[in-house]
Amino acid sequence: MPAVPQSYIVFFDWDQSVLTPEALRIVRAAAANAKKGKVTRIEATGHADRSGGDRYNMGLSMRRAQSVMAELVRQGIGENDVAIFAKGERDPLVATADGVREPQNRRVEIVFK
Repeated sequence: MPAVPQSYIVFFDWDQSVLTPEALRIVRAAAANAKKGKVTRIEATGHADRSGGDRYNMGLSMRRAQSVMAELVRQGIGENDVAIFAKGERDPLVATADGVREPQNRRVEIVFK
């Protein structure tokens, strides 16, 4: 049996923590693969772009991670098997100046441990 992917990236619309249809597809695939691979630890780390203040972006990135976790749990992953983290605008995929709305930085990274 081929190995399951160990990481996934879920992108979000600007200033949103609601999963888009594409994001739902990715989270559901991650959940199915976690079950298939008998993964017992999943980390979901939320990120934001630099268009808001640091404090706001920390909260937004946490809400994004919580949205991903909630869907993983709906898909049968144990809540205790998912750890969530928030990085706000730190650790961007694409470096930008402050205030820039960069779609690739609005994400949650799902990693199997």
